[in-house]
Amino acid sequence: MKGRWGVFVCLKVMLCFMCVSAYASSFECLIEPSKTVVLSSPTTGLLDRVSVTRGDRVKKGQVLATLDSQVEQSAVNAARFKSEQLGPMRLAENKILFLTRKFERQRNLAVDKLVSIQDRDNAESELRLAEAELLVAKENRQIAKLELLQQLSLLSLRSMRSPFDGVVVEQLAFPGEMVEPGVSKKSVLKIAQLNPVKVHVILPKKLFGKIKIGKDVEVFPEINNKVSYIAEIKTVDKLIDAGSGTFVVYLEIKNAQFSIPTGVKCNAIFNDI
Repeated sequence: MKGRWGVFVCLKVMLCFMCVSAYASSFECLIEPSKTVVLSSPTTGLLDRVSVTRGDRVKKGQVLATLDSQVEQSAVNAARFKSEQLGPMRLAENKILFLTRKFERQRNLAVDKLVSIQDRDNAESELRLAEAELLVAKENRQIAKLELLQQLSLLSLRSMRSPFDGVVVEQLAFPGEMVEPGVSKKSVLKIAQLNPVKVHVILPKKLFGKIKIGKDVEVFPEINNKVSYIAEIKTVDKLIDAGSGTFVVYLEIKNAQFSIPTGVKCNAIFNDI
């Protein structure tokens, strides 16, 4: 009796496996970084410092490398000093206080006809000129603040920051080398975004229209095919390659711990197709 029951259980398991296999398909795929960026300098200069090396994890906005910036820093210091100057404004303000009192005295004396109208008008003119001087001093200080912002912007061009959280893939330049902007010029670092990772799958055209964005797919990396990850379908090509009769689907896997290997082949299990 026990033997018959064991055979029955085995047959049931086999039937279930056959049912699952009938509604699931496996396709080869490739796990890649979601983004890869070659970091170049936005301006020409001598590379002064690279604060990271290959394999280092970096944060978005982190300064990764800097150019020599002594000239730019001096310009910033001068612009900051000018923007913080209060002497011209204080001088104009004190001059206004003095000339205001003078004008009030001249106006009162003119009412009593103790001074001429011309003297009163001269005192008022001096006061208005002092008020204009104060306005000019305020405008000059505002211009100095704008010049400081400009110099700070120029100084910031001497630093290269990470555009996202990721990992340094390769160091392409070292301190002491000249770097320039442009794709064909000397670049500094290559950075990859590994959270999330992207899975590149090529599917036959018979499945076109059956793959839905947002569905889950089970992915097995070839390095450790006993471990699987759940990926989400993010992009489905709208065109079929006529030569191969295939189209491309991109999946996405969360990788907060950077534990998923990239640059490796994998198998993607699509259900219900």
